[in-house]
Amino acid sequence: METIADSIRITYLWTMDNLVVINIILALLIVFFQRREPRTVWTWLLVLYFIPVLGFVLYLLLGQNYRKNKMFRMKEIEGEVKYAIRRQEESIYRKKLLLRDPEMNRFKGLILYNLNEAQAVLTDNNDVRVYTDGKEKFQALITEMEGARRYIHIQYYIIKNDELWQEIERVIKHKVRQGVEVRVLFDSMGCRNMRRCDWRRLEDAGIKVAEFFPALLGKLQLRVNFRNHRKIVVIDGRIGFVGGFNVGREYIGLDKKFGYWRDTHLCIEGSAVTTLAVRFVLDWNYAAKENLFVEDHLFEIPQYMRNGRDPVQIISSGPDSKSAEIRDNYLRLIHKARHHIYIQTPYFIPDDSVRDALYIAAKSGIDVRIMVPCKPDHPLVYWATYSYIGDMIDAGAKCYVYNKGFLHAKGITVDGLVSCYGTANMDIRSFKLNFEVNATIYSARTTRALEEAFENDIRRSTLITRKLYDERALVVRMKEQFSRLFSPLL
Repeated sequence: METIADSIRITYLWTMDNLVVINIILALLIVFFQRREPRTVWTWLLVLYFIPVLGFVLYLLLGQNYRKNKMFRMKEIEGEVKYAIRRQEESIYRKKLLLRDPEMNRFKGLILYNLNEAQAVLTDNNDVRVYTDGKEKFQALITEMEGARRYIHIQYYIIKNDELWQEIERVIKHKVRQGVEVRVLFDSMGCRNMRRCDWRRLEDAGIKVAEFFPALLGKLQLRVNFRNHRKIVVIDGRIGFVGGFNVGREYIGLDKKFGYWRDTHLCIEGSAVTTLAVRFVLDWNYAAKENLFVEDHLFEIPQYMRNGRDPVQIISSGPDSKSAEIRDNYLRLIHKARHHIYIQTPYFIPDDSVRDALYIAAKSGIDVRIMVPCKPDHPLVYWATYSYIGDMIDAGAKCYVYNKGFLHAKGITVDGLVSCYGTANMDIRSFKLNFEVNATIYSARTTRALEEAFENDIRRSTLITRKLYDERALVVRMKEQFSRLFSPLL
């Protein structure tokens, strides 16, 4: 009688004998299974060539395309949203949309694109505060949560059960006892180190918890490549936070590995918060299998304490979107630049369109400046980043590595007028694979504050000159080229 060991041995030998044929069949499946960019297809074929059969398993885990499947619905408010969009479109077409700063008129095409593609309504009564230090940001967050009266909605990609989260947990438990509704939405991949008992502890206190793309059997991640990278907090529909900071001790500079953590987060008060609230609810409804749109009190227009004047559009994108809205928003901003472009990102792996746009801008005499970290948190991504930095140096861009600690800020500013900051990195993963959210701000006041922070960071950075880049060691060049091969998958 044939044993299990014999069956495994026979199967293994048969697979080895027919490996070439099996690989060809699997390669054909990769080519014809879904419509993809040729560069991505060739990258997966390269993986399959070096890791036969197993490479196809990785494709099934990491390479699925959700763009055809609209995962988030807003049927209950779709009519109201479309009415607001059509109304603004008509104002733009008839040249009735009035912006306080006349210099912003050249960005009306961008506003219209964001309206059409991202359903991002422009609101102009926002007060935007910029936080670049983790301790200041989280102190402001805790202060605002302590003042909550109706609800607190929290969404982070990473939450770690350390002293920072314990302080936040203390506050939200206290608010629940006061009758405030609290919801916490987390990404399964980003919070994989949190234990089930950590979430049950919140639920036992009356806090509602939902997990985005939950792991199978608690640990096996079948959709590891699709991460909800958004960081959103909405308090009473009045205050919204969005940006790069996650929840963990490293984000307040307490991790010796990274040292000081330089990031950018926005605190918004005004009508743009309603768009952030809708974004959270869409994600929550999908993860929790609820319909919060029927809860009218979550969308009541609050009284604003500050009389803000910043026009803002909240843009979200993800693998279920019909187009790469945040990437296209970056592209439009780059094309509109006349004087300078400042970019900060921990990972600089642009697709061809963004790379070419920046290359042309730099060659056209526009002052293009790009800042990346001096140390990696993901080595493969870091070396791919350094490879693309070489392209920008060739074009004449000024490229810097930030030396004070780890740079995690994510955004772009143009001509001191318009800025776009949030959760999206300047890389292919953020453009097409992650669920992201950014704020595009048409305000010289706020944009200049972001640019001043950038210019202050230059003092703590090293300019990568052509000579310095050419002097990098052979092993570094090899790491760059190897990592760049896999850039469509990073």
